Amino acid sequence: MTILQPPGWPRPKGYSNGIAARGRMIFTAGVVGWDERESFPSYRLHEQFAQALRNIVAILAEDGAGPEHIVRLTCYILERGEYLRERDEIGTAWRDIIGDHYPAVALVEVKGLLEPAAKVEIEATAVVPEP
Repeated sequence: MTILQPPGWPRPKGYSNGIAARGRMIFTAGVVGWDERESFPSYRLHEQFAQALRNIVAILAEDGAGPEHIVRLTCYILERGEYLRERDEIGTAWRDIIGDHYPAVALVEVKGLLEPAAKVEIEATAVVPEP
């Protein structure tokens, strides 16, 4: 996996501009911040964000992948202002769950999500190097 950082560009905080990778690809569906019983333990954005990341890590583990294999995330949120207010807590959850790994990330504010109680939905793409 190679981080793509054009010369002279400022280094992004919390994500990468691009990543080049070769190997077995894993794609998740949109993952929300509910638990294994499809119940939302929290209605706070940063807590749902953390749970969605834990859910993604669990899905990746089913094929022998980990958070270090994530190359791209698309995050859909309902309210930009709420994201900005909880950004520090989201960053803490990120480091606790994903570690010091920053894939390419798109963050998109949307009008609504299919699950009415969801505040975030995240799609992940991972690439596991083949031996």
